[in-house]
Amino acid sequence: MEGKPTLVVLAAGMGSRYGGLKQMDAFGPNGENIIDYSIYDAILAGFGKVVFVIRQKFETEFREFFSGKFDDQIEVSYVCQELNVLPPGYAPPPDREKPWGTGHAVWVTHEVVDGPFAVINADDYYGKKAYKNAADFIYKNPDNESFGLVAYTLRDTLSEHGSVSRGVCKQDGTTLLSVEERTKIEQEANGIIDTDSGIRFNGDELVSMNFWVCRPAIFDQIEQDLRTFLAVNQEMEKGEVYLPFVIQAMLQANKTSVEVIPSESMWFGVTYADDKEKAMAHLQQMTAKGSYTSPLWHKKS
Repeated sequence: MEGKPTLVVLAAGMGSRYGGLKQMDAFGPNGENIIDYSIYDAILAGFGKVVFVIRQKFETEFREFFSGKFDDQIEVSYVCQELNVLPPGYAPPPDREKPWGTGHAVWVTHEVVDGPFAVINADDYYGKKAYKNAADFIYKNPDNESFGLVAYTLRDTLSEHGSVSRGVCKQDGTTLLSVEERTKIEQEANGIIDTDSGIRFNGDELVSMNFWVCRPAIFDQIEQDLRTFLAVNQEMEKGEVYLPFVIQAMLQANKTSVEVIPSESMWFGVTYADDKEKAMAHLQQMTAKGSYTSPLWHKKS
């Protein structure tokens, strides 16, 4: 699938708030999971390769679960995000258990990604048009080093079952200026608030749902940020290198520009176990309307 963009799926999370590995949980009418729909939409949009970032702990189970579903339609690779996969000369602290974050998750793919790529969360549904718009951005800018952010409206990304973390966009026209991480955004009776900072929102703000369009130049920046982080924070047990922060550093250094790409799609996620029922209802409705076939895949015999 040479010349086509790659989709990087961040699937290494252990689902602590969900209560299990939601990467392989059933949501669709025929047992499909969220990743199935992401890959289906990405193939239709023109992506030619998918790279799954997973944990070694469930690698065998994950590979078996997806084996034979879509490997005849898109090139598939697997990369493990482990604590000891670090730049040369560095090792994880002995008490570290938590992964190094989304920046590190992207960096571990640097040996299998050699062209423009999009990054998504495994447990989020982004919508057909979102993938199409991301792919169109890549195809229209084949030699451009600019990045992209597929953005969603804040009010459409909240959970009824608890607080959420969102990167709130500041932009000039379609150009992204910055993304401010707000870690405890909740819907209250009198509006939307980040309980950590006390900042209130009207709901129209555009937010990042971790659907980025990147170029290979980002790998050098992530490694640089990892080295700085590890040198300063060797004793930290929970600190992370966040992908939005890496891109923000590139913006500030004028190493790239980021275009805000309208998603024109519904988004929903499954942060909590109680989110599952709503996600299943959405997928059932879209299948009933003909947006998706049922079953989604026809495995080769």
